[in-house]
Amino acid sequence: MSSFAKLPSTARITPTPFEVSIPQEQIIELQTLVKLSKIAPPTYESLQKDRRFGITSEWLTSMKDKWINDFDWRACESRINSFPQFTANVEDIKLHFAALFSEKEDAVPIVFLHGWPGSFLEFLPMMQLFRDEFTPSSLPYHIIVPSIPGYAFSSGPPLDRDYGTADAARVIDKLMKDLGFEKGYVAQGGDVGSKIARAIAVYHESCKVVHLNFTPVKRPEGFSDKSLSAKEKHRLERENVFRTNGIAYAFEHGSRTSTIGHVLSASPISLLAWIGEKFLDWVDQPLSPQTILESVSLYWFTETFPRGIYFYRENYKELKPPSQYTFPYIEKPFGFSSFPMELTPVPKSWIETTGNLVFFRDHDQGGHFAALERPQDLKKDVLDFIEQVWSGAVPK
Repeated sequence: MSSFAKLPSTARITPTPFEVSIPQEQIIELQTLVKLSKIAPPTYESLQKDRRFGITSEWLTSMKDKWINDFDWRACESRINSFPQFTANVEDIKLHFAALFSEKEDAVPIVFLHGWPGSFLEFLPMMQLFRDEFTPSSLPYHIIVPSIPGYAFSSGPPLDRDYGTADAARVIDKLMKDLGFEKGYVAQGGDVGSKIARAIAVYHESCKVVHLNFTPVKRPEGFSDKSLSAKEKHRLERENVFRTNGIAYAFEHGSRTSTIGHVLSASPISLLAWIGEKFLDWVDQPLSPQTILESVSLYWFTETFPRGIYFYRENYKELKPPSQYTFPYIEKPFGFSSFPMELTPVPKSWIETTGNLVFFRDHDQGGHFAALERPQDLKKDVLDFIEQVWSGAVPK
């Protein structure tokens, strides 16, 4: 295993080394199901190239053909397994995580948290950047990328009780402390991961600072648009479009969690349509078909979808739209990266209402999957933020 796999001397657990190895029978089954899955007949809606009614018949047919004839899961496995991975039992969850451990005693621990329909795969390009730039003896950071409970190779939440953000935050905080980072670590997240990272920062002492790239905060009371720049007003138009035309999936996740879980577990083409739409609409520049198929295949093999959408129930117990979310205020140093094609690219002044915002960087490119789309930018932001705040946030 890579030399980046050596745990710090302060670790109080010995996690189990892990490699991805999907049984060949499951790969053959997926190929068979993809071949047998029907695609709906062309309709007026499915022929609209602007995708205003969702994915097109042409795209889905093309992706089905690529999945059958031009996709190699084993190559994806090989890339994943080039990074150290582990599993650790934390409370009642077997938590999977990829990691780059440093040999430096003063290395700063960072936990990166993905969301839906993402996975730990989102952060592999960034991990590659770290691996290309540093050796284990020179790496100034410990990079920890968990699969949040219910996703990929982490076990799902308990079947006999409700489970949510606070539980996931507690488990990930305990993992970080068990790995030897009780004195302090950084939490970073987007999408659902931003919600978990915020909860970790607010409620768990070992997390000293937090960096986010997603905060769908509601308009502050008494706020006037007159104070907004032209760029901010333009970005709020994207937020309005998303809240008007792009939010139906989340209502389904939150209000009929079991139903949609069963529906999308029955056909890989259905799963591709549901998730693929987000990888098309939520990005700045198009992702490659290979990248999309890797993510959807991982969801299929690990049955992530029905196990991973429980977070939406918290937001939709009363079918409240995202504009009515509330955010626990972050008292600790809080950094934020803003990308123009985020789902809710709200102004800096709105984000400041949710925490002690001491670092803010605005970008001209990038979307919802920042770590996947702009790994170099997100990496630089997080490291610049750490350089600014870490020494003052962690006692000597």
